[in-house]
Amino acid sequence: MEIFFQVVLPVILVFLFGYLVQIWKRLDIKSISTVAIYVMTPCLVFRVFYSAELDMQYFYMVIFSAILLISIIVINVIYAKIRKYNQSVESGLILSTAFMNSGNYGAPIILFAYGEIGFAYSVSFLVLQAIIMNFFGVYYAARGKATIGVAIKSVFEMPATYAVIIALLLKSLQLEIPSNLFQTIDIIADATIPTVMIILGMQLANIKWTKFEWGHISYGVIVRLILSPVIAYLITLLFPFDPLLAKVLIVSAAMPSAATIVMYAVQFNAQPRLVSAITLMTTLVSIFTITILLAILG
Repeated sequence: MEIFFQVVLPVILVFLFGYLVQIWKRLDIKSISTVAIYVMTPCLVFRVFYSAELDMQYFYMVIFSAILLISIIVINVIYAKIRKYNQSVESGLILSTAFMNSGNYGAPIILFAYGEIGFAYSVSFLVLQAIIMNFFGVYYAARGKATIGVAIKSVFEMPATYAVIIALLLKSLQLEIPSNLFQTIDIIADATIPTVMIILGMQLANIKWTKFEWGHISYGVIVRLILSPVIAYLITLLFPFDPLLAKVLIVSAAMPSAATIVMYAVQFNAQPRLVSAITLMTTLVSIFTITILLAILG
């Protein structure tokens, strides 16, 4: 219970504030999320990559992400074939289970649980997941309706992509940013996590409680919250991960479905009700599963 009150509850309360404000005022989330995506997140990402000492651990993180993604996609494809689901349902299940909320939810949980060093790893994983989500998420949401070029284009429309490139370029050229300019980046970066947490609460308030397909939802919850961290744990045994990074990756893999994926499902009409329902239920159930996982990992 101590882990719940010290780590999980503070995060849930911030989500709750966003949820209640949205129920009360029905604000335009798009305007707030645009500021977060195009201003705040790039500043946070830039600060992390500019300040971090990149080593082989980051390379292992890339391999980890690829293996985890492929594993979950394969599980979904096999399950869909066994149950004889059509391609639309298969895509909906992949969208709901292969992409985790490592940003709005995962980063603050890891910050509270593992401190600034763990948080730096978490933000790096967040960027990697955002790139994967913007490519494969768009591909599976728009399956048969859009080309791979659309998915590639979506990656390069991400401001965070350019923040990483600029940060790495400055590091490689050993160019220092003036302290007053870096202080501006610092102030904006500090505001990023609480803002995206509130946005997630607002997004959850917009998900409609409709007639749920409990068979699909139960499957989605099991894959996203149980199978994913188990697979993540097994992957960390294959490489010489730093113990803290291994914990960060396992906890990140146990996060609920990404709220961003709901927008893709709606935009491309890829089972939006199913994706929304699984996103909502995994977020609610994760309150318990993440608490248990943090207790197990220590």
